[in-house]
Amino acid sequence: MHHGILQFRSLKDVREFVNETFCKHYQLQLGAFHMSERILMRGGKPCGVYFCLHGPRAVRFTAIWETEGNRILFYGSTGERFHKTQLNGAASLERTAA
Repeated sequence: MHHGILQFRSLKDVREFVNETFCKHYQLQLGAFHMSERILMRGGKPCGVYFCLHGPRAVRFTAIWETEGNRILFYGSTGERFHKTQLNGAASLERTAA
């Protein structure tokens, strides 16, 4: 499992990083597959983002950006975690979820 420390300024930057990480890891063409996302809520407040890349042959790859620990966890199609990235400062979800 590869670890890294990165800094992003916006949710768009995080989204692009997640997409690029999936495509690089699984050797997919960047931009060829749809990626959905959902804001995760706890106690009425945003606490993270769930990303899902809808890959070839109905395969799905997922990532969770959990804002409390400020890290992104990447999971393969069978649920195994293959990558973790620690963020050093990131975009606020408060404005995004409103």
